[in-house]
Amino acid sequence: MRSAEPLVVGVDGGGTSTRCLIATLSGEIVARGRAGGANPRSARDPGGNLARALTEALSQIGPRFTPGDVAGGVFGLAGASEAGRRQAHAMTADAWRAAGLPGLPVVVPDILVAFAGATPAASGSVMIAGTGAVAARIEDREIVRRCDGYGWLLGDEGSGVWIGRRAVQSALAAIDGRGAPTALAGRVLPTLQTDTPSAAPSDTPDLAGEALCQAIIAAVYDREPARLGMLSPVVEAAAREGDRVALDILDDAARRLVRTLEAVGPGDPALPVVLAGSLLTHPTLVAERVRDALLGRPVVLARDGAAGAAALALRAARPGGQPSPIAEAEAAHRRLLTT
Repeated sequence: MRSAEPLVVGVDGGGTSTRCLIATLSGEIVARGRAGGANPRSARDPGGNLARALTEALSQIGPRFTPGDVAGGVFGLAGASEAGRRQAHAMTADAWRAAGLPGLPVVVPDILVAFAGATPAASGSVMIAGTGAVAARIEDREIVRRCDGYGWLLGDEGSGVWIGRRAVQSALAAIDGRGAPTALAGRVLPTLQTDTPSAAPSDTPDLAGEALCQAIIAAVYDREPARLGMLSPVVEAAAREGDRVALDILDDAARRLVRTLEAVGPGDPALPVVLAGSLLTHPTLVAERVRDALLGRPVVLARDGAAGAAALALRAARPGGQPSPIAEAEAAHRRLLTT
């Protein structure tokens, strides 16, 4: 049963998944929805996934819900920088209108919702490493400097897709004799051929040499680039078993992520450094190395980007279009992050 308060919509559209959260202006979460990735650079149906996540969440509110109950929304999207802004706005507008909601949501880069999904602070820095990778310095909830986030082909150094791409390259090099032997040579193909990622897939004994190389190539090029991120836990497992090639990949990934964060500038050392994305918020070797490099700084792990998007929405959406009082907004923001 939902409150009679107006509602706000928060959406975090990443490369692998899209999460939608609906909350009251006081920070009470009333519904959630989830769908596939919403990054136009790496997902096959980003607009459709936005619509599915939003529709799923709205369907949970209850029979008394009307579209006029929604006072506003914020969509945080990977790929919503200047280069992709027009497409991001078009996708969100289509999803919003298809749901019959009034007005239009605000579209911001996923960096901002990741930061707001970890802390109610207005300023600090953030490093995201999941499917993609990007860092930014935030001042007054605005991005003042960013680094990387250029997509799987041109950047995203240290990300899950970057790690997966390196894993494929290392596997191919090991198979054709150019590189060092590695367990990845037998584990890449089974993972790419399944829809369920596994940290330790079975090897592929029935293929070898050129036939195995060609099968790996086909598995990569026949699917969307974001699927390369499925190989990240495979590299993690091999590294923990002592595979030198896998360890080198993860060491390099961590170094690149730290370099990306350093590039946005130190800012105030007392301000929070938010780490977001599965590579940095889960107990991975990459996370260990990045956190070791940040010892002495106030590191905060991101919790829920959709909650961060909803927090940004409720700060702006009040009856009559008036901004939320600061004390009320702070309390609602904190409630969203602890629910």
